Amino acid sequence: MVYSILKKYGIRGGSLDQHFLVNEPILDSIAEAADLQIDDIVLEIGGGIGNLTERLVARAGRVIVIERDPRLVAVLQDRFHEISNIEIIEGDATKVELPAFNKVVANLPYSISSPITFRLLNHGFEKGILMYQYEFARRMVEVPGSKNYGRLSVDTQYFADVRLLRKISPSAFTPAPKVWSAVVEVVPRPSVFEVKDEQLFFRVVEAAFGQRRKKMKNALTKFNPPLADREAILRLIPEDFLGKRAEQLFPEDFATISNIIYEVRDN
Repeated sequence: MVYSILKKYGIRGGSLDQHFLVNEPILDSIAEAADLQIDDIVLEIGGGIGNLTERLVARAGRVIVIERDPRLVAVLQDRFHEISNIEIIEGDATKVELPAFNKVVANLPYSISSPITFRLLNHGFEKGILMYQYEFARRMVEVPGSKNYGRLSVDTQYFADVRLLRKISPSAFTPAPKVWSAVVEVVPRPSVFEVKDEQLFFRVVEAAFGQRRKKMKNALTKFNPPLADREAILRLIPEDFLGKRAEQLFPEDFATISNIIYEVRDN
């Protein structure tokens, strides 16, 4: 079915991160994982030729597709011109105004996974079923002590509960990408720990993993801009934290450090 659509419209992919998922059981499993209901408004980013879209419009109350390739927008408009519960927006998902939606289901362009993911998380939604490059997905869900645990892990887990659902072989796509992929469930929630200044928290995480082989006491010397009351701050941070590397600290530990900096800075 998917191959026949590609042939009909003369679409080959291979540019603009266009690798079309052609494995129909996997497409079905992605739509099923979203647990779509008739009152759901679903955002799909990168609708492609509509092979996932057709499964979404059959399950959800409304589907809004953002697709930046005009050739694929034309395919989507032709395939779904008789479908009433779909809206197709031509544009770059990192720039267009995002509509209101409660679920997002998408095979994200891998080159812009990070900016799109955090744009979505800041926009807000109830549940996301999102496909990423496998290594990116692993870093999203990792825990302290893992070699893949890093800034992406802490920042993502600050916003949401994340779970890797399945790993996908390059052979499931056409043209086949050079990397494996993975489907991740993202369920946003309020932070489970207190952060007094969100931007300061993210800067602490960035500084820590920018010097990930150094212990926190040394990593904080690279804080940008430099900490005005560094010695006073270091005296208040638990010694156990200062003696560890970033990869050994839990997300809430970074919150403790950033809250101490916030208190000293503003008093």
